[in-house]
Amino acid sequence: TKCESGCICADGLYENLDGRCVPADDCPCEYGGLAYGKGEQIQTECEICTCTKGKWKCAQKSKCSSTCNLYGEGHITTFDGQRFVFDGNCEYILAMDGCSVNRPVSSFKIVTENVICGKTGVTCSRSISIYLGNMTLILRDETFTISGENPRVQYNVKKNALHLMFDIIIPGKYNMTLIWNKHMNFFIKISRETQETICGLCGNYNGNMKDDFETRSKYVASNELEFVNSWKENPLCGDVYFVVDPCSKNPYRKAWAEKTCSIINSQVFSACHNKVNRMPYYEACVRDSCGCDIGGDCECMCDAIAVYAMACLDKGICIDWRTPEFCPVYCEYYN
Repeated sequence: TKCESGCICADGLYENLDGRCVPADDCPCEYGGLAYGKGEQIQTECEICTCTKGKWKCAQKSKCSSTCNLYGEGHITTFDGQRFVFDGNCEYILAMDGCSVNRPVSSFKIVTENVICGKTGVTCSRSISIYLGNMTLILRDETFTISGENPRVQYNVKKNALHLMFDIIIPGKYNMTLIWNKHMNFFIKISRETQETICGLCGNYNGNMKDDFETRSKYVASNELEFVNSWKENPLCGDVYFVVDPCSKNPYRKAWAEKTCSIINSQVFSACHNKVNRMPYYEACVRDSCGCDIGGDCECMCDAIAVYAMACLDKGICIDWRTPEFCPVYCEYYN
């Protein structure tokens, strides 16, 4: 409506994020508050996106994978990204196939045994059982055992100071990577070559988080507790009726929990803040730190922070957050 003095780019040039005028071919793309130059790529689990003339052009990967997380005191993120928390003292099916009424044959089943791990009644995973036909893997007490065999399944076990990792291939059906931190955190990463349906606490893996609370009876539960109770492996276990708030029961621990978990909101993780929403991880860390009151206090807190660090790593951001004073990882003896 009126003229204003100042600088503009000449015809055919465009201002980039640095304030310079560049041709359209050199325009940067923005993602998560960061600028990416022409030809630079970002990757998600299902897509590779390339910066072209200021816009992202995305191509679907030939194999798309998704991850379900079980961590800390009953926190779950499903394959489709739905989050919830529960305090169940029982064995629960995390994920299995063969869920459709037409084809009820299962080639794998992953079960978590959750036990009470705090005076307030919070629960956490004590062991994980992986059933692959006639072969069973049990993860417990910082180690694993394998019994039986299944010639149709290929598997490989890798170890490092923090994790046990299992690469499992069920030919023509699934490529799975299972990562266990030898304590409470367990990650299931699945790439599938079949349209077989998946079910359990990790959801139905159909790309829609709104119907993730599908019960064993094939209807979508009205709340997460109804959903959780339907996936009990042992029907004799009691149902879960409420979710504990350990910080209100342990108010004297709340200040310590908020102070130590604040590293997630600090400059240490600043490079990741625009890539992964930190608030659910911070809230989970505070809850777990309040609830872990019968030993292993710092372990619970460190495990919760490590889950956020791992989510950052999945987005290509590696955070060096551990120190000799804060959640150290000790070298092997005399190494």
